[in-house]
Amino acid sequence: MDSNADARRELAIKRLKAKHDFKIHLGIYLAVNALLILIWVVTGWGQPLPQGFFWPIFVIVGWGIGLGSHWYGVYHVPSGFTEEQIEREMRNLP
Repeated sequence: MDSNADARRELAIKRLKAKHDFKIHLGIYLAVNALLILIWVVTGWGQPLPQGFFWPIFVIVGWGIGLGSHWYGVYHVPSGFTEEQIEREMRNLP
């Protein structure tokens, strides 16, 4: 196998791992937020404000921003460097 094929294989493995890690992150996000909503339902749903305030929204939105950036990084950011970029960076080294 030549070095280009080895590099492509390594890149493919890294991308598969990143996608797998994102799916785990998504599953944990859904499970934890479902639990928080369940806690809210049991303790505060139907009560007048402020006791009935939907407080899980803070975790859902805050963590959701992080999850969204994780998704973007995995599925929309190029995961490799071109040979030209590597060569240019090598020329800029002291």
